[in-house]
Amino acid sequence: MSKKSVPAPLFLPGGVLFLMLFVLPMAGLFIESIRYYEPGSIGSASDAPFTLANYRELLKASFAGFFWQTLRISFLASAVGISLAFPLAYWIARRLSPQWRMVAIGFFVTLMFLSVLVRTYALELTFGAAGPLGPFLRQLGVATNGRGYIGLLVGAGLLHYIIPMSTLTLLGTIQNVDPRLTEAAQVLGAPNWKAHLTVTLPLCMRGILAAFLFGFTFSISAFVIPMILGKGRVLFISNLIYTRFSEIANYPSGAAISVVLFFLAMLIVYAMTYLVNRGWQ
Repeated sequence: MSKKSVPAPLFLPGGVLFLMLFVLPMAGLFIESIRYYEPGSIGSASDAPFTLANYRELLKASFAGFFWQTLRISFLASAVGISLAFPLAYWIARRLSPQWRMVAIGFFVTLMFLSVLVRTYALELTFGAAGPLGPFLRQLGVATNGRGYIGLLVGAGLLHYIIPMSTLTLLGTIQNVDPRLTEAAQVLGAPNWKAHLTVTLPLCMRGILAAFLFGFTFSISAFVIPMILGKGRVLFISNLIYTRFSEIANYPSGAAISVVLFFLAMLIVYAMTYLVNRGWQ
């Protein structure tokens, strides 16, 4: 069926839902972000004047630190997750029998549905300062309450979701690559590692990008993981937004942070997509 023959009314239900559930709430969030906030009040008044003070506040170094910390840990966790998920996905797609492949896929799907709260507390109870490995880590000279170790623990918590998500995403990508292309490169004299780097990896690059962006967008919006594992020392922008809305009741400031995070994430996604498509077309 050609594009011209697709009835336009078929797009109407999805368009209406998108308008009601995304466009209108985001528009309301943006309007709230440019409202004046009276200290001590809950939110902004309906007749509050418009101002850009909520956005100018984000230029302070303290807010820049929150954004940098969120983006840095999220980027590193997503990169590590992809580097671990790609060999797993390749092994499942190319080395396992169909029966064991179904078992492996079911295992990763189960990990996706396992409560993030359960896994986060499991990491905290195991690797936290009061966990059974705490004394052993301190004997090795690791400061379990140090900022670096806590940041590492937050990254490990993100990997609990990034690795299963990326593995499942990459499975279809690897299965769509004809293995005979890699075998042809090996027949022509390329070593095994070089055949994969020059044939398999470039053909999977768009799938790798998609898996990376899935993990990255999940990470920058994570709330429970940095809240529990961060121990108040490593917090993400989502935690700051929650504080602004629920504890301080400064809705305009929380809305401004949310809008900036949304557009920053969109900018990163489109920039990385453009660079990858330009480099691997």
